[in-house]
Amino acid sequence: MPRKIRELIKELGKSGFVNRGGKGSHRNYVHPKVTKPITISGKPGDDARDYQEKAVKIAIKESKK
Repeated sequence: MPRKIRELIKELGKSGFVNRGGKGSHRNYVHPKVTKPITISGKPGDDARDYQEKAVKIAIKESKK
């Protein structure tokens, strides 16, 4: 069962990412150690797509370096 968008957002927040806003249902998260912002689209109750989960996992791994 896929995770929800709200779970990805919570995970990013715990890892030190900050929401810098976005348009519509898009949110851009930035971290001082990560070069590219992570864009999460969708409502908090929606199921996360595979590519979103993968992007969050990679970004969190990069932020720990």
